[in-house]
Amino acid sequence: MNRPLTVVFAALEALLVAGIGVGITLVPLTVMWAFQYGLQIDWVVFWRAAADIWMLGHGVDVRLTLDELTAASIGFPDAATPFVVTIAPLGFALLTLLLAYRAGRRIAETPHAMVGLAAALVTFATVSLTVVLTSLHEAARPSIWQGALLPTLVFTAGLVLGAGVAIRRLTSLRRAATVRADATLGAIAQRIDEVPEQPAAVIRAAVAGGTAAAIAVVAMSAVTLAVLLAVNYAELIALYEAGHTGVLGGIALTIGQLAFVPNLVAWTASWFVGPGFAIGVGSSIGPLGTSLGPIPAIPFLGALPTGEFGWGFLGLLVPVLAGFLAGVLVRPRLVARLGDGASVSRLIVTGLLIGVVGGVLLGLFAWFSAGSAGPGRLVEVGPNPWLVGVLAVVEIGCAAALGLISSRPRASAEAREPFSAR
Repeated sequence: MNRPLTVVFAALEALLVAGIGVGITLVPLTVMWAFQYGLQIDWVVFWRAAADIWMLGHGVDVRLTLDELTAASIGFPDAATPFVVTIAPLGFALLTLLLAYRAGRRIAETPHAMVGLAAALVTFATVSLTVVLTSLHEAARPSIWQGALLPTLVFTAGLVLGAGVAIRRLTSLRRAATVRADATLGAIAQRIDEVPEQPAAVIRAAVAGGTAAAIAVVAMSAVTLAVLLAVNYAELIALYEAGHTGVLGGIALTIGQLAFVPNLVAWTASWFVGPGFAIGVGSSIGPLGTSLGPIPAIPFLGALPTGEFGWGFLGLLVPVLAGFLAGVLVRPRLVARLGDGASVSRLIVTGLLIGVVGGVLLGLFAWFSAGSAGPGRLVEVGPNPWLVGVLAVVEIGCAAALGLISSRPRASAEAREPFSAR
């Protein structure tokens, strides 16, 4: 594949990623425009709505100004005053990240990988800027610079991760004659090989262990969320029926709630770590109890726990066990690579670094999932990322250090005297 074809291929990959993201909301909204509203409303309204939702999903702030009738129907004070929505339905960002990861892998396998990656990045940034410029309206006005930058950053992260897979392949194959990759990727792989063995072993163990611990907490949170939704299924159906949205409106509402599933998983993870989360100023949902005020009649909120929990403190064991198991799992390879340098102090430092990586990941996840969801008390929705991050560092780090040193191998008498008679 020559350079022009690589550029075209990469540009099409970027267009596909953006098109799928916007189309997920634009298609059902267009169906509503055709069948529910009988083509009586300007289709541009639905385009702007789809664009605003897509940008919100990537962390773009959108300034809303409601008319008096809509503001009165919401029932929150100051609803008629312009307010900024900052909470991101992370499902859209996750979709962009995964599709960009796939694109990054495919582009990195071409002979002109760096040119292709640059072309994909420029194309996606152009599309993102176009989307935000065509969606500007006095009723819903997204931030222009955020609309151009933040979706592009998410796309870039996916591209980098996908290209990283190509770098790893290049490093493992070791045979430049059989690897069709850009020379720049080969240079990066060579730099990775030049990192000293022992520091590299500690860094790999910290990244792998911290990531594994964070994934374990998130996985447990996802399972718990699924159980809560199943147990409170009747309450969710009742809220759907109370909304009187109709079939098409119910489909659109369901898609919107699916986009918030990663947020709900992040909130559940924050619950396990300890700080919990809020649905409005003054509210608190944590392991030791729930205190809620008026909340929107959104069906998935019907799964929120209520009351006091005598067993809630047991949830704190989830990050602790995740950290301990991460330390136990990374120990064998770490000790093998450290050799004689596998001292107790170094293992403890590695365990604490595992906690730092896990805490940063969970704190960032909490940060991305929180924000302002509306006027009045809804300006505060989600967990406190600083509390989540700090507590996760302590819980995962201490447990990981314990897991590393508790199973530290000791030299046997036979190892010290290999030629002794039995």
